[in-house]
Amino acid sequence: MTESAGTATLNRDDASKGNARGVSITFEDVNHSFLHGDTPVRVLTDFNLDIKPSEFVSIVGPSGCGKTTALGMIGNLLKPRAGSVKIDGAPVKPGGNDAAFLFARDALLPWRRVRSNVELGLEVRGVPKTERKDRADEWLRRVRLSEFADSDVNHLSQGMRQRVAIARTLVQNPQVLLMDEPFAALDAQTRAIQQEEFTSLWEAERPTVVFVTHDLEEAILLSDRVILMASRPGRIAAEMTIELERPRRQEMRRESPLFKQYYEEMSDRLRHEVQLAEDRMREENVID
Repeated sequence: MTESAGTATLNRDDASKGNARGVSITFEDVNHSFLHGDTPVRVLTDFNLDIKPSEFVSIVGPSGCGKTTALGMIGNLLKPRAGSVKIDGAPVKPGGNDAAFLFARDALLPWRRVRSNVELGLEVRGVPKTERKDRADEWLRRVRLSEFADSDVNHLSQGMRQRVAIARTLVQNPQVLLMDEPFAALDAQTRAIQQEEFTSLWEAERPTVVFVTHDLEEAILLSDRVILMASRPGRIAAEMTIELERPRRQEMRRESPLFKQYYEEMSDRLRHEVQLAEDRMREENVID
């Protein structure tokens, strides 16, 4: 796989300036399994990954390869059975404000208005009411929803709801942003718009991003680096540094020879891993 410093290195150097707030993430010899009945099922094995401060890293791979498990470990939703996960050099700990999640479903609270939904995380953290409102209004302006601040969220389009969810997440000034297929529920056109709008917001703030997706093109378009997970038990099968210049545009999918090169190099390996996963599931179903 392509591995070089070029543009991606320049992007990370730029992230050390201005408002960049990202921190490092490290997986050290992580092994993890779940119980399926009385049988342990290995999800991650000998998983090692170093993510640089303010780097945008996407993780792709077949279903069941441990992508979301790895994300949950960063966010302190579960602990590895062996090995360690660190943020900024320190073990992940309960109650830390280092990481924030953005999921495929917006999970907005239907009884709260738009601004009140954006304020939710700040409210939980005890931020004073006036400051909450000011910060929420600023982020609603940045996602172009100021005029809907007092609207019922049930009356918003799915794309608008996802922008509210993005504002609710970024208003907390996270150092680490954990994203689990955040655009998967959107139609193709809205998804493309949301991808570009989100990357513009990210480039201004530069938290470290770990982005889980099944969409290889999406991973290449958004990321500084793409990690390909092998079929269960999850481990890193390949990785690629993405040297497309920023800002990224949807047209790169069609017009950039470098984009096509990245896609061709990674897609064959991804198809192979998906086939292995499907074969294993069929074998297990027969056994069951």
